[in-house]
Amino acid sequence: MQLLALALYHRDGRTPPRVLRFQPGALNILTGESETGKSEVLTIVDYCLGRRAPNLPDDLIDQTVSWYALLVAFADSSRMVSARPRPTGASTVHAFTSTGDASLDIPQAHELVPNSNVAALRGELSARLGIEDFHFQPPTGAARNPFDVSIAQAALLCFQNQNEIADQTALFHRQTESGMAQTLKDTLPYFLGAAGPEQALRRRRLGEAQRAQRAAQRKLDDALRHQQAMDANGLALVRLAESEGLLADVPATLDLTQVIDLLRQALATAPQTATPLELRDRRQQLNEERRALREQLQEYDDALAAVDRWKQQGLAFTGELHLQLDRLKTLDLLGPERQNDTDVCPLCTQTLERPDPSAQDISELTNHLGRELAQAQTLQPVRDEHRHALQGERDSVTERLRLNGAQIRELLENDERLRNLQEQNLRVAHVQGRIAEALTRTGTDSDLSRLNNELALAQEHVANLEELVAEDDVTAETERSLADIAVGMTAWAKRLKLGGAAEATEAGISLKLLNVVLRRPAGRLPLTRIGSAKNHIGYHLVAHLALHTYLRRNNRPVPGFLMLDQPTQAFFPEKPRDASTIQDADWTTVTAYFQLLNDVVRLNNGALQIIVCDHANLAEAWFQNAVIENWRPDSDGKRHALIPPDWLD
Repeated sequence: MQLLALALYHRDGRTPPRVLRFQPGALNILTGESETGKSEVLTIVDYCLGRRAPNLPDDLIDQTVSWYALLVAFADSSRMVSARPRPTGASTVHAFTSTGDASLDIPQAHELVPNSNVAALRGELSARLGIEDFHFQPPTGAARNPFDVSIAQAALLCFQNQNEIADQTALFHRQTESGMAQTLKDTLPYFLGAAGPEQALRRRRLGEAQRAQRAAQRKLDDALRHQQAMDANGLALVRLAESEGLLADVPATLDLTQVIDLLRQALATAPQTATPLELRDRRQQLNEERRALREQLQEYDDALAAVDRWKQQGLAFTGELHLQLDRLKTLDLLGPERQNDTDVCPLCTQTLERPDPSAQDISELTNHLGRELAQAQTLQPVRDEHRHALQGERDSVTERLRLNGAQIRELLENDERLRNLQEQNLRVAHVQGRIAEALTRTGTDSDLSRLNNELALAQEHVANLEELVAEDDVTAETERSLADIAVGMTAWAKRLKLGGAAEATEAGISLKLLNVVLRRPAGRLPLTRIGSAKNHIGYHLVAHLALHTYLRRNNRPVPGFLMLDQPTQAFFPEKPRDASTIQDADWTTVTAYFQLLNDVVRLNNGALQIIVCDHANLAEAWFQNAVIENWRPDSDGKRHALIPPDWLD
């Protein structure tokens, strides 16, 4: 896979987009002044290939661009457009993809509608690159998760930004980020061809077999441990079951077989049944009857009280009548006075306004009261008889209430027995639970034999897989691949006259350090102990050129391009405005670096594309033929950059 074009789309939908075209299978040089957007090209390409966090600077690009699109070509002449919208936050998962033949080109702005996501985009690119279904499984016990190898890891070998290319502590793109160094160590053997899906599958199966072996060993150890525990605790469980009534007539001495038989017998013994539901219903009936009897008793008490009040009122009434009759009987003592005129006062002989009652009237009243008194006295026996009947009925209710209380007390005693029985059943259930657990964990001789056989089979399976994995010897194959890469590195390091290269027998890549290491008669020399930014950049160049040459010769599934940002930064002052105007720079070495890039591209016969973003602008014809754009002001002062000046108007 190589790059054909990179397009930026204005946020207001202007057409045409800003398109930067690349030459496949060739050296592509993007030169220009500082602050023209050269370094952002690498970042944008990385983003279009599926990186979640774009790490784009918050500058003119973020202010003006809405979409980024990358056109790539594959070895089978097919093409693919991978486009991503400008992220509104730290990242975005939206994407646009389109595939086609050699006629496919950068899409128009109106065509860019999200139709995919980052995962699908990576999957499509990985499949077209030829990355196999390689699921990396970390070694047993490793504190990291398995993952599927994709272009996300392959792209790490294709970029060197301006900070990475001069870093003496790290060799690869994003290596210093958390977890990336281990990812590179895990996947580099696959990309070199030292490991593949078959080896990964065998390693995964070995890990699963080792886990199964450990599980079988644990089961056997647990069975043996529980059998030993049964020897010590089984008799105690038997005695406990006996104390709870689950066993009877237990012998004083028992062997293990007898203990297990007795425990199974105790487990099969059913607990005593609890009080049936009818008793609870009877208790409820008695409570309802008691409430009804209390209500009847209250009614009889009220009726008796009414009869008593009636009697008291009758006695009071008849007593008053007797008193008045006794007073009126004095009229019987009168003689001729009975005939006195009642209209005249007997004392003053004056005529009264209202005449007094006559003796005859008073006598008639007395006779009437006497008749009423006799009639009232005849009601007393009826009243006494009614009260006696009410008292009898009340006594009957009182007796029924007493019997009800006795029955309720009897039920309460039954409840106490029920609670005791429930507590005993709980103890029995606890004992039976302990017995069941002990019997479950305690295996018979046949169980132990079966577990021993399972462990032996697991150990045999692990041994067979270990033998297959040992035959793979991924580490040795990786070292052989790195040794082939070191041949080119050593020759090119000597050609560039890098520090330590003259006396080194080999300049290679250490998979353990993920860095360049020189092998000398005096000992190994890592890049971290070699001074000068010129040497750091030089060794980065020769390492990646040799690595990609190896990848192309062996047709490995890694994109066939290498992007380098500011590979000549060590030869100029910090942030030069235009390196082409600096006279005292080491232009000989700069020329040698670019000449090596050009020669390696030609050596790969179109299989490798190198894209360089740099301040340098050499006059040599081969250099100028490689320049795809020059972002310096032209003769009329018009400025050129990644973002067209008219986009900022």
